[in-house]
Amino acid sequence: MIKINSSTGTYTVDFSNNFIESIDRIYNEGDIIICDTMVYKFELDKYECIQLYNVTEQTKDFNNISTILNSIIGRFNKKNKLIAVGGGITQDVVGFISSILFRGVNWVFYPTTLLAQGDSCIGGKTSINFNTYKNQLGNFYPPSKIIVCNNFLDTLSETDIKSGLGEMLHFFLVSSNADYNFFLKNQHDLKKLTTRCLDIKRTYVEIDEFDKKERLILNYGHTFGHAIESVTNNKIAHGIAVSIGMDIANFISYKKRYITYELFKRIQTTLNSIYHDIELSDINIEQLIIALKKDKKNISNKLNCVLTKGPGDMFLEEVEYSDIKEYIIEWFDIS
Repeated sequence: MIKINSSTGTYTVDFSNNFIESIDRIYNEGDIIICDTMVYKFELDKYECIQLYNVTEQTKDFNNISTILNSIIGRFNKKNKLIAVGGGITQDVVGFISSILFRGVNWVFYPTTLLAQGDSCIGGKTSINFNTYKNQLGNFYPPSKIIVCNNFLDTLSETDIKSGLGEMLHFFLVSSNADYNFFLKNQHDLKKLTTRCLDIKRTYVEIDEFDKKERLILNYGHTFGHAIESVTNNKIAHGIAVSIGMDIANFISYKKRYITYELFKRIQTTLNSIYHDIELSDINIEQLIIALKKDKKNISNKLNCVLTKGPGDMFLEEVEYSDIKEYIIEWFDIS
C-alpha cells in the first residue's frame, strides 16, 4: 500500500490480483461504475454501470461531460460513490464529474493502463479539453482510493506499454541518476517500475499538491509532448509523445550547454527505444510552434519549459520562440 497525504485527507493505492473480487468488496448499492468498454469484458453486468464507448480525447471534451452527467443525475445521490474503471481519460472524466456533482462526491479509481497505473492515478489532477484546446479546464480532486490490478496489464497493446514506459521514464529522469539506472535495469518488470514510479511522484505531490512550485518540474517533456499530440490530432499516444518531448528538451539543454552531447545521446538511446516507430516527418514544425504558444503553463511571451543538467537536475527556463524554432528544426534534422 502507498499512502498519499493531501488537503482532502489521506488516500491510498492498494494492489490487487483479482479485479472482480475487489469490485465485489468495494461496491455498494447506489454506486455507479463508469467504465471504458475496452475493459467491459470483465463481468460487470450485475452492477450499475455507464459505459464509455470509443474512448479518445474527445471523450473528455467539456461538451461531452453534460451527456455523461445526464446518465448519472436522477439515479445517484451524495452518499453514493462513482467508480472509474479505465485509463487516464476515464480518470479525468470521472474525477472532474465527482468534483462538481453535488459540490463533490467520493470516487474510486481502477487504473487499467500502464500510464494510469504508473502516473496519473495519484496527484488529484483532473484535466478536461475545451474544443480544440487540450487540458484547459480542471481542478484537483483525488479519489478516496486507488486500486491497481496487475491483470489489466495483460490486456494492453505494445503501444499502450510504450506509452506507459515513456510517461514513467520522465519520473525516473527527474528523480536521480540512480533512478534512471533503476529504470534501465527493470524496464521489463512493470510492477516494480510502477511501484517505484508512484513513490517518486508521491514525494512531489505531497510537497506541492497544487502544482505551484516543485511539482512544475514534472512537466519535463510534457510541454513539447502536448504540442505534438495537438498537431497530430492525438494519433501519437501520450507517453510516446512525452518521450519525443523529453528528447527535444534534452537537445535544447545540450545546445544551451547544460549537458554534454554524450549525455544527450545516452538518454536519446533510451527515449528512441520508445518512439522509434513514429514517423517524425508527419509533425509540422510551424503548427508545433503555434501549439506551444497556446500552452497553459506560459506566463509571458516566451516558452516556459523544463530543461535539464542531467538526471535528477531539472529546472524551468523561459526561452524565446525564435530560438525554440531553430532548436526544433535542428533536432528534426538529426533525428
